[in-house]
Amino acid sequence: MRDLFEEEPKDMASQSVLIVIEGAPFGKQSVRASLRGRHATTYMPRETVEYEAMCGREASLSMRGRPLFTGPVELKLQLFYPIPQSWSKKAKEAARLGHVVPTKKPDSSNCLKAIEDGFTGAVWVDDCQVVDHHITKRFSDTPCVIAIVTPLDLKSC
Repeated sequence: MRDLFEEEPKDMASQSVLIVIEGAPFGKQSVRASLRGRHATTYMPRETVEYEAMCGREASLSMRGRPLFTGPVELKLQLFYPIPQSWSKKAKEAARLGHVVPTKKPDSSNCLKAIEDGFTGAVWVDDCQVVDHHITKRFSDTPCVIAIVTPLDLKSC
């Protein structure tokens, strides 16, 4: 499979933003509910709130004071998962070379949700502006998320 980042971004490439989020990819968790006396309350788990905030901080730094994207955008994500320490040297090398890929949680759709929500207000006005997604999952010795946001020269309604 080709690397999504080998190809030059389309059309408005000079306006693309590269965002790197260090650490293992994190999937958005479901809203939780609890009872307080006789009243039910809902809340988002602390880990999800913190990860989305970290994504927003990293995105704001990468935007370098540029205005938020207001039209349709493309989001390319590469999710790099840590290589398990328990694996043999041969298995670790196969993972580094991309011959073994992560088919474990968190799944890419939950990671996408957390990143999109974290980027809202830092990169774009609302995550509904993301009309194209490209996501890959790989192993790496340095787990991280690499995101490229490119504005698209398309009309929106």
